[in-house]
Amino acid sequence: MKAVGIFGGTFDPIHLGHLICAQYVFEKRELEKIIFIPCKTSPHKTNATSAESLHRLEMIKLAIADIPYFDYSDFEINKKEISYSVDTVLHFKKKYENLELIIGEDNFSSLDTWKQPEKIIELSTIIVLQRNISVTPNKNKFTKSVVYLNSPIIDISATDIRDKIKNNKPINFLVKEKVRLYIYSNNLYEK
Repeated sequence: MKAVGIFGGTFDPIHLGHLICAQYVFEKRELEKIIFIPCKTSPHKTNATSAESLHRLEMIKLAIADIPYFDYSDFEINKKEISYSVDTVLHFKKKYENLELIIGEDNFSSLDTWKQPEKIIELSTIIVLQRNISVTPNKNKFTKSVVYLNSPIIDISATDIRDKIKNNKPINFLVKEKVRLYIYSNNLYEK
């Protein structure tokens, strides 16, 4: 049975870098599908401001609408409290036998500070996207428990996109066109 990938994050906004990396993981890991899960509040970004969670979810829906093996979930944004990966993995483990949690190398370096990281590793395969294969991966006590995948190097960041919007610069070719139109029609990220 093929595994299901779960790809969490702020997605503020979802951009082509997210989609390219998800496509890459889908193909390399031969997954059944990938579920994008926007968080309500990240435990590592409690002071960060972002677009309302429902806007971020809507942008995900628009970005993946024509990709049959990409799906989305509102599980985390419907929670009242901070989003912890262990709770999300436990939730999806009830539906899917084989789960793969997709995280960036930057997140992996702090995995030992996450809530119940051992439980996450027990219930899912963690796929760590390496951005620079010439650099030795960050090491921690979980290094031997994860799968490293050399991800495509896509130099797009949500922070840069938000800054461009605030400064009236175009965001063409950074997000899907439907997402771009949604951002402007809802006045997201403006000053």
